[in-house]
Amino acid sequence: MTIAELQFDRETKCPLDLPRHSVEVPELSLGEMFYPLGFPTILRTNSPEILLQARGLWSIFRKRFDTKPISVDVHLVDAGSAACPPTPVVRLAKPLLINIADANNHSVADLDRVTTQIILSRAAIKHRSYMDYFFLSCAPLCHIAGRYTTPVHAGCVVRNGRGVLLCGDSGAGKSTLSYACARAGWTYVTDDASYMLNNGEDRLVTGNCHQVRFRPSALKLFPELDGLEITPRAAGKPSIELPTDPMPGITRATTAQVDYLVFLNRRASGTDQLVSYRRDAARQYLRQVLYGPDESVAMQYAALERLLTAEIFELRYSNLDWAVSRLESLTREGR
Repeated sequence: MTIAELQFDRETKCPLDLPRHSVEVPELSLGEMFYPLGFPTILRTNSPEILLQARGLWSIFRKRFDTKPISVDVHLVDAGSAACPPTPVVRLAKPLLINIADANNHSVADLDRVTTQIILSRAAIKHRSYMDYFFLSCAPLCHIAGRYTTPVHAGCVVRNGRGVLLCGDSGAGKSTLSYACARAGWTYVTDDASYMLNNGEDRLVTGNCHQVRFRPSALKLFPELDGLEITPRAAGKPSIELPTDPMPGITRATTAQVDYLVFLNRRASGTDQLVSYRRDAARQYLRQVLYGPDESVAMQYAALERLLTAEIFELRYSNLDWAVSRLESLTREGR
């Protein structure tokens, strides 16, 4: 308000109605509790569109863990441009994880306090794959993966009561082999991202058993994918997303005990075989994705040492059916 407006209000004895400061974000009038991967998460926002999008992402999950609730606040602000914002730059300034695309699209996660503040423009929510990938989906995951679990870049399937982690780089075939196992009667836990629970003394992992995400090349292997939409990705290659529930013949589980770590090598030349894998190489591979406050990383290192008490193999293969059969023998015979 100007000086003249303040003077007028004083002379007319009208109650002062001071506006919010220009740097303040909008107040959050909407809220709901969700359970991504089973972990309690409170979402607050001023946007019905963001709340609706969150329901699409997380409503399928039910509460499984009694952890301190993750707090995610999403402020929608008015901004002039309608273009999709740029790819964010991520920086870790412990304990803050900072994700900055531009002045109107950024987030700050406090890994100690288990909170995330997100600012998004209307342009961002019009580009939903962008908003989901860079901001909304990862808001609780950065806390789940940094505070309550140890993330492992691996699929997870179960047969004969024994859990198998399928480890490998992007493109190694984790999703393809996980789904092939599920079609063959295995229990499906996750195709690409497993999370080992930090508490306890066991090797319990959880994941998203509600979908499988494939590269378009998987169409050649699985006829049931024909006709499904190829989803553009905000980062990485396009994918085909297949819901697993309800899907006849597919058994799902939200958690599994791990008995074997299997590193995939489907580009190996020579005879298909299952061979022993070096534990120190597995340790180095598993550690490289971890980040966060020193205390959290130390807890994750300890969790990985528990995981590394499982037997570790490398699966060298070119034939998918052979790979499923060989893993079946491993879970049945232990070798």
